[in-house]
Formats: sequence, C-alpha cells, structure tokens
Amino acid sequence: MSLAAPSASDRSFLGVERSATGRQWVSRLADDRLAMAIAQREGVPEIVARVLAGRGIPPEEVAAYLTPSLKSLMPDPSVLVDMDKAAARVADAVANDEKVAVFGDYDVDGATSSALLHRYFSAIGKPLRIYIPDRIDEGYGPNAPAMKILAGEGVKVLVTVDCGTMAHKALGVAKDEGLDTVVLDHHQAEPALPPVHALVNPNRLDDESGLGQLAAVGVTFLFVVALNRALRQRGFFETRDEPNLMEWLDIVALGTVCDVVPLIGLNRALVSQGLRIMARRKNIGLTALGQVARLEGAPNPYHLGFLLGPRVNAGGRVGKADLGARLLTTDNADEARELAEALDTFNAERQAIEARVLEEAMAQVEERLSAQRRNTPPPLILAHAKGWHPGVIGIVASRLKDKYERPTFVVAIDSKGEGKGSGRSINGVDLGRAVTAALEAGLLVNGGGHAMAAGITLKEDKLAAFEDFLSKRLEEPVMAASESRAVRLDGALSLRGATRDLYELLQQAGPYGAGNSEPRFALPSVRVVRADIVGKNHVRCILSAEDGGRLKAIAFRAAESPLGALLMDKGAGALHLAGRLKSDDWQGRRDVQFQIEDAVAARDAAP
Repeated sequence: MSLAAPSASDRSFLGVERSATGRQWVSRLADDRLAMAIAQREGVPEIVARVLAGRGIPPEEVAAYLTPSLKSLMPDPSVLVDMDKAAARVADAVANDEKVAVFGDYDVDGATSSALLHRYFSAIGKPLRIYIPDRIDEGYGPNAPAMKILAGEGVKVLVTVDCGTMAHKALGVAKDEGLDTVVLDHHQAEPALPPVHALVNPNRLDDESGLGQLAAVGVTFLFVVALNRALRQRGFFETRDEPNLMEWLDIVALGTVCDVVPLIGLNRALVSQGLRIMARRKNIGLTALGQVARLEGAPNPYHLGFLLGPRVNAGGRVGKADLGARLLTTDNADEARELAEALDTFNAERQAIEARVLEEAMAQVEERLSAQRRNTPPPLILAHAKGWHPGVIGIVASRLKDKYERPTFVVAIDSKGEGKGSGRSINGVDLGRAVTAALEAGLLVNGGGHAMAAGITLKEDKLAAFEDFLSKRLEEPVMAASESRAVRLDGALSLRGATRDLYELLQQAGPYGAGNSEPRFALPSVRVVRADIVGKNHVRCILSAEDGGRLKAIAFRAAESPLGALLMDKGAGALHLAGRLKSDDWQGRRDVQFQIEDAVAARDAAP
C-alpha cells in the first residue's frame, strides 16, 4: 500500500519550536536506512517499518515483535525469588484443604490479580476468600484488623496481591495470628522484607529475573503457572482436568494495561493474547461491563485503560471496594449486569467528585506558581487539602501531571491531620524509588510504588519536608526529562493517506501503551474548516487540505488551552498538526479520526 503525498518520510514540518504546547517537533527516526532494511527484509509496508525502526526494533527481531507469543517469551516462573516456595505452600494448602484467602489492593491491578486467583481456585474445585480493603477506612495494603479477621475465620494461608512488600507491621500481626503469608507484588522494595513465608516480587533487591516491568497481575499469572505445575507434580490432576490458564489472559491484559506498565517483552505478549481472548466475550462480567461502557468492536488497550478500567476502579473509589473483583469472577449473567450497572453509576459519581477536586487542586497550584513568580513549574507539583475524597486523588494527580509535565502528588488530609497521597510521574523519573527514600528518611508513615505511580501516608506537619525532599531528589531527573520532551513524530500523512486501511496496518505493531507509544504523525498544512466545543472542553474539528482530502479530528480537554484557541481561531490559516490516528467505530461505522496533540501555524514553523 502506498500513501498519498506527503510520504511518511516528509520532513518539511520538523524543527517547530513555537507550537501551541511550546514543544519542539522532531523525527523519531533519524536515519531511514533501518526502516528500508525492515521493509525489504520482512515485507512490511513502509509506514509500519518506520514505526518499528523508530522504536529500535532490529530487522532480525521484527517477526517476533509483530507476533509476540507466550511460547517464546514466557519465562520459567522459578526464576523469581521465592516463587517455588510460594507455590509449594499454597499447593500444600490445596492438598490439605486448608483455608486460603487473597488480600488484594482496591485498584484494577489488585482486582484482576484477586480475580485471577479466584478463577483458578474455582477451576480446581477449591474455595478462595477474597478480601479487598476499604480505601478510606483501611487504606492501602494489609492492616492489622483485617489480619485478625481473616485468622478468626480460620484462614491458614494468606496471599497478598499488588501489596504487601512494605507491610512489615501488619504482616507481623498476620504471623502472630498463625497466618502463613505469600506476597505477590511488584512495587519497589527495601532491603528489609516483612516476616512472611514467601515474597515474590521481581523488584526485590535480590531478584535477578529481569521481570521488574510486570504488573502485579503478571506476577500473579506466573504464580498460577507455578502453582498449577506444583499440583501436577503431586498428582492432583490424575482424577480431574487441568484448567486452561490461557482463558484468563483477558483479566491479565486488563490489569497490565491499567497499571500503565511498559507494553514490551512479556507484558506485550500477555496483552496481545489477552485482547484476543477478550474479543471472544467469554468473561461474563467483562462482557457486561463492555455493554454499559458502549464498547463496540474488538477491544484494544484504549478501551481497557479508559472505558473498562475506570469502571472496575470506581467501586473502590467510592466505598464499594470489592465490586470490581466480584464482577470479574461471577458466572451469573444477571449478577454481572447488576454489578456492571452499579459500577457505571459509581463511575459517574467518581467523575463528578473528581471534577470538583481537580478544579480546587489546579487553582491551588496556579496560586502557588503565581506567588512564587515562576515561569516554569518546579520539579514536583504537590496539592493538598482537607475534605478531598481519597478515591479520586490518583486521577487528579494524573491530570495535573499531564498539564504541568511534572511528577505530581495530590494529598487528601483527614480530620485527624493524616494525609493519604497519590503520585504520578513522567517518563524518565522513578517516583517509586523516591518515595522509598522518603520513607527511609522518616518523612512518611507508609509509602511505596513503582516508577510511574506511588502512594503515601504522612502526617500533615510533614508535608513541607516531604515536598522539599522530593523536589531536591527529583530536580536532576526532571530537568533531563524536560529536555527530551519533544514531540517525536513517526512521519507525515496527507489527509487522503489517513485512512482506515492505514490504521489497520499500524495495528500490526501494537498493542500500544506505556513503553510502546502509539505512532504519532504530522498533518502538514491543513485547514480547520469547522471547530466546536463538545463534551468536557474537547475541541472537535473538520480538517481539509488543498488536495481535497477531509478528516475528522478532536483535541481532548483543549478548549481552554493555547491549542484549543489556535484550533478555534478562524483566521489561523494553514496549520501543521501533530497527533495520532484513531479508529472511529461508533454505531458500527469503520472510520478513522485524528486525535490532535499539538499544532502550529504553518507560517510560524521553521523553514
């Protein structure tokens, strides 16, 4: 397939330095020869070859990259420290009919990890108690009262998922209560580990598996593989069928995408296979959730991250912590529909609460920047207030991070002067390690996370010291990240070349997400023939070009930004636009639109 001019290698738009977002436009691929080699050797279209080359994929690895398989990428679970010990203890519990419980975090990664274990136990005919803590009343991770409750119920083996690595005190209580604890986690660890039977975490300091980019649900999947093998070796399946572990990869894909871990290596294979399984609509809960979210067609990472994930999360954010896990484990269609509708309602409530907190947080940040007379944001953005709902602070932190392009913490302070904070980071800045350092420095009551996200608990009187500590620690990496914040483009497209066929071709290099960003293109010298504001401050456009091409486009949350102002300016003339090609499958249509991320008047672009 050939593209209408300008071709993918057209560079006339490069060198933009005065765009609406103030960023420079550069080509992701400096040398076309690698793309040519990939196209010639593997027989892939030029545009796909450029996308692959821009991500550093050598020709000899292209075939495996385009068809990621678990067969080739799946490691032996035993490479993870303590995995065999963990699998053996739970296998003992299964064989001896000991009561087992899973304690999961209240986010999507925790819910999917809990649901995956529940699915496995159900398949082998064993009960599994799921305990999801209340975000507000109990906070993040294991807590002493919950440990006592589970012990009182007769639980002998406790499996924590997406939490536990830093829970020294609570898991000490669990041990005193007679619980053997197995931790399945992926958050940053300290040298000292809690008193547990086994702690499986690729980010343990002594773990050399190289699997540190897995989400907790990926670690849990490897554990299920190890547990299944341990039971097979004990003859457990001589009188019963072995479960098909692959059929639950839809759950694994959902947790992996929503935890924003890099979609490379094993994660890429898990999501790629999981999306295929999700498309079969076999999980009744996910199917019901897709219906209330109006998901049409084959699911992709966008649907998981922005339609399904927020709804699974919604229960935990507004005080119904276990609804997401229940939805993912039910086999009753009526229950699934009721749970999905409830989560959809809670998601709408969450959005209203989020909008209020975001408005207040942004006003606070702007006031501080104005008072400090800063032309650029500081290394860390921090907003805090009493009365903010702890269930939305992570989303608000993400919004502020996107606006200011800085690591961000939003802290909700309760009536007792204790703050619950959620942080989000930018590429190149490891927030999890910074939080671990703050914990070791005595600034936090609790804290942990990974590179792109973290959570904290601290006293209100420690806020200033915490902000100062992180600002100093992050200043250098933030500066380095800011210097590389250019808009990296995979090429240029004409409006006639931006077709559904092209979109389908680009999906060959997917799935896209963190660590494997969607291809970004320039549309040189196009005109906005119609623009209006829709939804929540989105700018919807119709684009035209001199060759007669037309294309729908949208800039999300841009109405009150310089980008939105430029798109709405009827006298702007020809524009260079940067963004991504998206599917438009609303009401059964199979079309495309352009998601605008940046723009510049053509007359202001570098020659």
